[in-house]
Amino acid sequence: MVKNTGRPGYLQIADDLREQIRRGTLAPGDPLPSTTQLAAEYDASLSVVKLAVGVLRNEGLVIGQQGKGVFVREDGAPPSNELTEIRATLRDLSERLAQVESTLAERQ
Repeated sequence: MVKNTGRPGYLQIADDLREQIRRGTLAPGDPLPSTTQLAAEYDASLSVVKLAVGVLRNEGLVIGQQGKGVFVREDGAPPSNELTEIRATLRDLSERLAQVESTLAERQ
């Protein structure tokens, strides 16, 4: 379930799915639940779930197959260190931006 933490819901969902992939709960080759199933599971809109899956696609963790669904990548090749650092920096910046937006919203 998406929580009211100031962090965007799609990032919370992406974080949870990413962790499931890292733990092996979602193994290479496994399909992700459908967008509708994920929306129900996380109590989120379809658009928020699609954004979360898009984050995982951009990170190279999942791949879509037209008409079949979205699957955890099988190649499992770890990204280069530089790419990992860039992704970590982007996550950090996203979190910081969410905090700034939350602070500004409280002041209004």
